[in-house]
Amino acid sequence: MTRLHTFLTRNLWAQVVLSVLGASALVLLISPGESPAAVLIRVAFSSLGGVAVLLAVRRREKRATGTDTTGLVTLDGRIRSGEVPTDPAEREALRALVAKRLHRTRNRPWALAFLVLLFGGVTVLTALTAGPRETIGFGILAVAFPVWIYFQGRKQLRRLHRMREALEGDTSVAA
Repeated sequence: MTRLHTFLTRNLWAQVVLSVLGASALVLLISPGESPAAVLIRVAFSSLGGVAVLLAVRRREKRATGTDTTGLVTLDGRIRSGEVPTDPAEREALRALVAKRLHRTRNRPWALAFLVLLFGGVTVLTALTAGPRETIGFGILAVAFPVWIYFQGRKQLRRLHRMREALEGDTSVAA
């Protein structure tokens, strides 16, 4: 699993391809009458905004840490494993990455509330305009996706807080 995560972190194109294919499969499952090619094209074009955000976040993290993609992948792996680097330059880069990511989570509760309202609204509109199959599909998605996002976000936030504490708690390296 670690090798897969490292591969996906290094190769953003693979994340985008897998996301578009997964979203297309979900749309085809909910609305089976549509053409697979049309769904794939529509999902790909509607994903362009997400890709732009992903690239901007990656660029900002690389600038904050002063590393390239490989260095960023290494730092991300250290956050995931909880391993604190001994090299002062790498510690400072990791400290900057953790601070950047923690700063990005400051509006997390509001974003989650908006996500729940958005999914609820889409489910209600689907119930009013489509059949029971689509409504049930969106209803399941409206519950499962925000719950999954909540728990994954909590796990990542705990990792970031533990790493920040580990980096601040060690006084053997002069800041």
